[in-house]
Amino acid sequence: MKVGSSVLACCCLLIQVLGLALFLRGFFPVPVRSQSRKSSISEIPAEPWAGKTSNWTQLPHPLFKRVVILLIDALRQDFVFGAKGKEYMPYITQLIEKGPSLSFIAKATAPTVTMPRIKALMTGSIPGFIDIVVNLNSAELLEDNLIWQAKQAGKRIVFYGDDTWIKLFPKHFVEFDGTTSFFVSDFTEVDDNVTRHLDDVLKRNDWDMLILHYLGLDHIGHLTGPHSHLIGPKLYEMDLVLKKIHSALMSKEEDPSFPSLLVVCSDHGMSEAGSHGGSSDEEVQTPLVLISPAFNNKAGTFKEPEMIQQTDLAPTLALGLGLPISMSSLGMVLPTVIEHKTMKEQLRFFHLNGYQLCKLLKENLKTYEKDDGVEQFKKAEKLHANWIKLYLEGNTSEVLTNLGRKLIRQYLEALQKLSSSLSKQVAEYDIYSMTVGAIITLEMFFLLILAIPSALSSKAEFDLPLASPVFSLFFYLTCLVLAAVHVVVCTSAENMCFFCSISWMMVMGIMVLMSALLCILLSILGKIILKPKLSNEKKTSDTSTWSELDLLLLVGTLGHVLSMGASSFIEEEHQTWYFLVNTLCLALSQEMCRKYFLVKKRNNVNTEDSDHEAKGEVYIDEIYDAHKKELREEKLSILQRFTKDNEKWISLTSPGVILIFCRLLRPLNQTGVQWIHRSDFGHWLTSSEHKAELSFLVGICLVMIFILIQGKCSLVSKVALMFGLLGVYSYRAAIGHVLYPWQQTTKDITKGITEARFVYIFVLGILITGIKDLLKSHVMCTDPKAKSMGLWEVYSGLILLAALLFRPHNLVVLVFCLLIQIILTMFIWKKLKYDAAQITIMHYWFGQAFFFFQGNSNSVSTVDIAAGFVGLENYIEIPAILLTAFVTYSGPFLWSIHLLGYLSGETKKTSTAVAHGCYCYAIIRSLPVTVYIILVTGLRYHLFIWSVFSPKLLYEVIHLVISTGVCVTFTVVDKNKVSKSEV
Repeated sequence: MKVGSSVLACCCLLIQVLGLALFLRGFFPVPVRSQSRKSSISEIPAEPWAGKTSNWTQLPHPLFKRVVILLIDALRQDFVFGAKGKEYMPYITQLIEKGPSLSFIAKATAPTVTMPRIKALMTGSIPGFIDIVVNLNSAELLEDNLIWQAKQAGKRIVFYGDDTWIKLFPKHFVEFDGTTSFFVSDFTEVDDNVTRHLDDVLKRNDWDMLILHYLGLDHIGHLTGPHSHLIGPKLYEMDLVLKKIHSALMSKEEDPSFPSLLVVCSDHGMSEAGSHGGSSDEEVQTPLVLISPAFNNKAGTFKEPEMIQQTDLAPTLALGLGLPISMSSLGMVLPTVIEHKTMKEQLRFFHLNGYQLCKLLKENLKTYEKDDGVEQFKKAEKLHANWIKLYLEGNTSEVLTNLGRKLIRQYLEALQKLSSSLSKQVAEYDIYSMTVGAIITLEMFFLLILAIPSALSSKAEFDLPLASPVFSLFFYLTCLVLAAVHVVVCTSAENMCFFCSISWMMVMGIMVLMSALLCILLSILGKIILKPKLSNEKKTSDTSTWSELDLLLLVGTLGHVLSMGASSFIEEEHQTWYFLVNTLCLALSQEMCRKYFLVKKRNNVNTEDSDHEAKGEVYIDEIYDAHKKELREEKLSILQRFTKDNEKWISLTSPGVILIFCRLLRPLNQTGVQWIHRSDFGHWLTSSEHKAELSFLVGICLVMIFILIQGKCSLVSKVALMFGLLGVYSYRAAIGHVLYPWQQTTKDITKGITEARFVYIFVLGILITGIKDLLKSHVMCTDPKAKSMGLWEVYSGLILLAALLFRPHNLVVLVFCLLIQIILTMFIWKKLKYDAAQITIMHYWFGQAFFFFQGNSNSVSTVDIAAGFVGLENYIEIPAILLTAFVTYSGPFLWSIHLLGYLSGETKKTSTAVAHGCYCYAIIRSLPVTVYIILVTGLRYHLFIWSVFSPKLLYEVIHLVISTGVCVTFTVVDKNKVSKSEV
């Protein structure tokens, strides 16, 4: 069965997406959880046996009457304990230094996004990394947690703030009011909606827990970063809220032995770019301040905050409220919180915590009895029993006190070891699902590789041997073997895997697909091996004509793929692409020098040996070309004529100009890990002191964008583009990023919803116009110029959308992207006559480089979430996800669309240009993903697997999904060309 190159490429990528989805489902492990659904008071262990009877079988009395949790989203620890805290949060600073409070730095784990961190705070467990994907659509939390235990105990819980809590804990709150957490353009109303309830609820006594989740600080970070002028006023606002709550609680304190507790905490921090999701210190280190009259033993002395785990808050609050510890909790009770209680009560708290950790470890580790933490806990239990025996005998000597202190130290050591052992159990992979997904991905990649000679031939088609392998005996035997393996694995596996849990119909479909692909690969491989020697000699002669540029593109692509096996190369991947692009520019410069200085001399020498007939033909062609040239030059503009007259020198300097552009873009956005702490030019531009400079730069960039892309557009699209770019500036002025020329200060800042939707109208108009032209050229077979115009108008509409969604200083990136594309198209590619494969790889390299020029990295924290909500009044999931994905991958995406437009214009010379480009694009996207899943499988127990390798895996998979859509677009454009040629 003959299949076109572009169709084969699309099918391979689509099946690879299926394999990668299965691989991801197995790779991201299910977190450590207790097999018991919920803990209950009836399961509370008694105190260690004291010889005759168990003397304490109930939970100790609660430490606190009521609890207020003030969670300030994205509050970094230095915002409270650093210079900003002293300047903008004077009340909490006074409480920390002199008041009744305890201060900690709570360390979160990646991914540092809201929903997993709420889970960690309320369950004490470490959520799975894949929770970052479902963060946009939280489901009900069925795991044992503090909120459920409080409700079961009859406590009344009131909540105001981020509606993620309402999704996680439905029907748990007696009173609630949620705000949309992802509408990051709003940092005022989202907090006012919480604060407006305070006066009423603080006057009442009909609640036991009050949870307040403020989002404004997080939204400011997403919009303007941690050093914005808006941060200080927001911190001061939060300090006033804290003062109001604390004053109200203190005014109602009746029993000093049973006080209230105010918890000031955060779910995660904020990176230097203003986002979160990664594992930098600024993102994982959050403040935790516990304020209560119970902590009155400080005597005005200030201590540096102690570093703890964020999961330690859940067991501390549980025991503080007289509740059982959540079954899946990995945390340990904070000793300083209970140190004011009697020795007997402190030992009871530590024993309960240790018992729960031992039980959880027993359910997740077979050899748990050999664990150091379990052995230490058992020794502490025996010592605890001796202490109780002495206590019951009425011994009040110093021996009892010293023994109790020694026992506390042993308990704390045991708790630390148990918590550490449980944390190591988090990475429990589904190897079977990973293997099946990896095999499917590898089979499709090998099919793409084996089909290269035919797919990149002049016919651009591949003879897929489908019938003979599928009806062979080997195919049926392979299906039977795979089915038998599936039965054995699923019946003998101790842990349930995902692939075993799906229906048998789906399993057999995947098994048949794997068997068919294997038979097809073997059939193709057999044909290649059995080919005549003559064809092999032809191939070797063809490959020997590879140029230095071909070797550079091959070695550079393979080198980048192999570099992904090191965590440091992933963290600093931008350096790899900057180096490759710079090297490519140098190679292009060499090619241009060879064309203009070496080739002509060689031609002059060879002209003496040419025959007279060829001379005559060339002479006639030259006369004809000269006449056409004269007619064209009469219509050329001054700029076009200057370009034509100086074409040689412009072409020679073009690679150098591109090098200069790339160098100017590098300091605009600092990315990676090594230098992320240093301020970049983007920070300087977006600071409030340089708003005038940013406004001027944005205006110039928008004018440049219009000049660079309006030339090939229709009159209607030109007008729409002009008004759309004016709307972009109006939107930036509305939200306070830039100023109008007549404007002195930023007043009346709005969300810019009207202005953004104004731009969206013109984006849709330009896209519809372009699609209409494409339909005319393909369906109605009209002027082929309509096809190129349609593709360019679609590209222009996407450029306008990117201009709206980009951060304002990143409009420079968009302008340089257009300039480099024009330079490469006009003065390099057409002059050097590169084929579709070379052009495709160059587009891919520049697309990857511009991904990092924009400020992206392989850390989740660099994803610009704010772009997904431009023009949205409320959180709408699908548009937000699509816009966020577009702005994140706009570099590779825009370069791939430009590639389609360029190759479509080359079909007059080479009818298979689009098909070849699509196939090469599929290979260079399939290669890194295929190699990377093998690398992460081998490195799954690496120290940086969750902080470095896992985010990169998500980036690669999403990039492949987008690339699959690009290849489908290539196929649609190419399909009509093939059908027309066949007719």
